[in-house]
This record gives sequence, structure tokens and C-alpha cells, in this order.
Amino acid sequence: MNLLQITTQAPIDSTAVDSVSNESVRVIDLLLKGGYVMIPLIILSIVAIYIFVERVLTIQKASKIPEQFVEKIRGLVSSGDISGARLVCSQTDSPVARMIEKGVSRIGSPLKAIEDAIENVGKLEVYRLEKNISLLATISGAAPMIGFLGTVTGMIQAFIAIAQEEGNVSPHLLSTGIYEAMVTTAAGLAVGIIAYLGYNYLVAQVNKVVHQMEFTSIDFIDLLQERR
Repeated sequence: MNLLQITTQAPIDSTAVDSVSNESVRVIDLLLKGGYVMIPLIILSIVAIYIFVERVLTIQKASKIPEQFVEKIRGLVSSGDISGARLVCSQTDSPVARMIEKGVSRIGSPLKAIEDAIENVGKLEVYRLEKNISLLATISGAAPMIGFLGTVTGMIQAFIAIAQEEGNVSPHLLSTGIYEAMVTTAAGLAVGIIAYLGYNYLVAQVNKVVHQMEFTSIDFIDLLQERR
């Protein structure tokens, strides 16, 4: 009885392996059968990935402030070494440093003018951080719509093929046309979801940098008020 169980297990395992390998081949073939609509979806996915990676690197770089930067600026401004404070800011490549540099260069002007100058630089820095992020939101909405368009056109072609079939329509012909048409919907939703998640993540990271910029600028303005 045990020998019988052993001999019957081997072909089941090999069949399962073959079915898994065949299934993976079918998935690849299915993606290729999505039609011309898959081309813009692939392009959108590549663009979305590029924007996400490029923005993540840019935002991470912008969020890094050297240690003791604020303390150095505070000490130099308090001692009246304005040129030294500007030099430290110019040597630091970050939005916060560029905002503080603008404020340091306006020392001696009315406090309101200094605040406005820092705010204007801050707006430019936020614009640079948010560059192309809105395109991710566009892709997250456009990709599913393109996928649905491909499904509709694929269904039309499937029904045309069914109408041209003489006699009884085979279930195989009907099911093949339908699931090939649904490939574009699945691909469009996948691209849209990825772009949507990437967009929300980047927005959250930009907000963190903006809060950091606001905190540092407020601290700098408080320093100038103490000197008056």
C-alpha cells in the first residue's frame, strides 16, 4: 500500500511543475497579446518609475542639513560676522541654506523685508522640490483609463470575430477574446496604483522638507529679533 502511494506521487509532482511553468509562459504571452494599448502603458510605467526615483533622490538630498549648521549661523550672526555666515550658507547645498543666505544678505533691512525675502526663496525651493510630481498624479488617473480603452476595443474585436464565426460559437473563442481584452485593464490599474502610491509618498516627503524649512526660517527670524 505504501509502495503504491509512492509510485503515484511522482507523476503528480511533475505535472504540477509543468503546469506552473506553463502558467508563467501563459502570463507572459497574455501581456504580449494586450495589443497596441500596452505600448503607452509601458511608456507611462517607465516615466512613473523615473520620476519617482529622481524625486526621491532630490528630496533626500534637500532634507540633509549638515550638523551644527544652524548653530554656526547663529554664532556668526550673533558675533556680527555676516560675511562668514554667508560663506557657510553658500558652501551648503540645501534649500534651508539658500533661504538663510538670502536672510543673512538682507540683515540691516526691516524685519518684514527679510521675512518676505526668505519666503520668496522658500517658494522657489518648494517649486523645485515639487517638479514633475503632479505628472505622477496624471499618470495614476490616465493609465487606468487607457487600460479601459484597450479593453473596450479588445471586446469589440472579440465580438466581431464571434459574429464572423459560422455555426455555433465555441466557448474557447469567446473566453480567449475576453480575457485577452481584460489584460489592458489589469495593466492600466497596476500602473495607476503604483503611480498613485508614489505620488502620495513624494507629497509626504516634500511636506517634511517644507516643515523643516519653515522651522529653520522661524528660528532665524527669532535670532534677528533678539539682536534688535
